[in-house]
Formats: sequence, C-alpha cells, structure tokens
Amino acid sequence: MTINGATRVFYILGDPVAQVRAPEVYNHLFQQHGVDAVLVPLKLPAAALPGFLAHGMKAENIGGFWATIPHKSALAQLLQPNEPVAAIAGAVNAVRRMPNGSLQAALFDGIGFVKGLDYFGIGVKGKRVLVVGAGGGGHAVAAALAQRAPSTLTVFNRSRDHAEALVARLAPIIGAAVAVAESADPTGFDLVVNCTSQGLQSGDPLPFDPARVDESAAVVDIIMSKSPTPLLVACRARGIRAEAGFEMLVQQVPEYLRFFGFEQIAQALQSDLSAVRAVLYPR
Repeated sequence: MTINGATRVFYILGDPVAQVRAPEVYNHLFQQHGVDAVLVPLKLPAAALPGFLAHGMKAENIGGFWATIPHKSALAQLLQPNEPVAAIAGAVNAVRRMPNGSLQAALFDGIGFVKGLDYFGIGVKGKRVLVVGAGGGGHAVAAALAQRAPSTLTVFNRSRDHAEALVARLAPIIGAAVAVAESADPTGFDLVVNCTSQGLQSGDPLPFDPARVDESAAVVDIIMSKSPTPLLVACRARGIRAEAGFEMLVQQVPEYLRFFGFEQIAQALQSDLSAVRAVLYPR
C-alpha cells in the first residue's frame, strides 16, 4: 500500500485497540479496488474522546472513523444520531466527516445481525424471539429485530431495570409485542439470542440452559470467539441450529463502505462476501 499526500485517512478508535480486525480487512479492500485510502488503529482513552471530536477531526483529509469499546455509548451521547436503531441502542460505531466539517453517526451492529440471520436462513417475522442480555449488544440486536415484525420479542437481563429500559425504548416500534422476561428460560421461543458476555471467558456459566431450547428453535451467540462457545457446542450437540456472531461483523462490511462513500465496493461485495468471511469468520 502506497500512502501519499492525497491519501484519505480513516481511523478505528478503541481502548484497547490491538485486537481489532478492521484494518486488515478494509486496507486489503482499498488496495484491491484501487482506492487511495488507509484505515489506522487509534488507541484513544475514553476521557480523550470529546477533545478528539472537537480537534482531531478538523483535518480535512480524514474521512471518518470506526468505533469500538469503550466509545460507542459516549459517541451516541455526544453526536445524537437520528437513525432509529442507533437512537434506541444508544450507541454508535461509525462516524463520517462531512464536507462542511460536521460529523454524522450511525450504528451497524443491528443491521449486521439481521443480515446475518438472512444469510443463515433464519426468519424473524411472526416468530417468538428471546434476547438474553440488555447491554449495548442487546440494545442493537433487539432494536433491529423489532423492525422485522416478530410475533413477540422478549428481553431478559440479570438486572431487571436494564431489560425494562430496553423494552420501554422498543415499545414505540413494536407495541405490546415486547415484554420483559422473568427468567432466561428459552422454552417456547423460535429464536434465542445470547447478547451477554457469558461464554467469553473460560469457566463462565451458560447464559441459559441449552437442554430447554425447543428442538425446532435457532440459537445465535453474538460472542466473537475463535472457537465455538460452550453454548454453541451444547446446542449443536442436541442438533439445534446454533450460529456464531462472526457473520454479524461480515455483514456490516458493505454497510460501513456505503456509509463512507465507497458505494461501488459495497455493491461488489454484497453479492459475494466470501473473501471477507475467510478473514473474519473462522468455521
């Protein structure tokens, strides 16, 4: 990759940031498609975010940035996104710099998740859905699912007030079809989504009992782990359809590119994401 004075610069903000995979994916795509742009990781402490937005984004050759922990919620508070899923989730993972210097924000976690369901052939419309976990991931996933017209959308969180807050945000979209679950029991649901961090560390308890998942149901675990999580292993051992969260990342790639103005690359990728999947999606 050749970087020169005309190169358009993008960042991915996080703290930590050493684990991010975005630079290897997008820089490869820029090079492959002859785009004079570069994506650079930037380790930015949470306290430095307001100053970075006020001063660091003044450079006119910056196209924008991707965002990961711990910045997603803070960016939503600072930039007040209008997009419904981002507003409900209270999170942002993409910010673009407009020609006049203003900043526009968006969230692609939710659309990446539901597009992943499409890829897996898992329907939502008319289905009974349980979302376990009402943190940032749960907010984005539930907000996107609500727009797919499930028959019911039920949210469980160990801290009930978090689940109640999410249900209140979803009620204007889905009305009485959304409710708080009294437990994480997956019995009776067509789709069960783990949006907790349980399974990320060795020895974590399972977020729900795989033995109680209906045989015809599908389970999706949004944890990004190189090996199948214990939840996925247990569900697959029963013959339950159980999918990992990597596809959520894969399906966001065209959305990011389109947001940042690379429409032609986005269109080319949308019909065949196998190359991206090979990098991000260990099977």
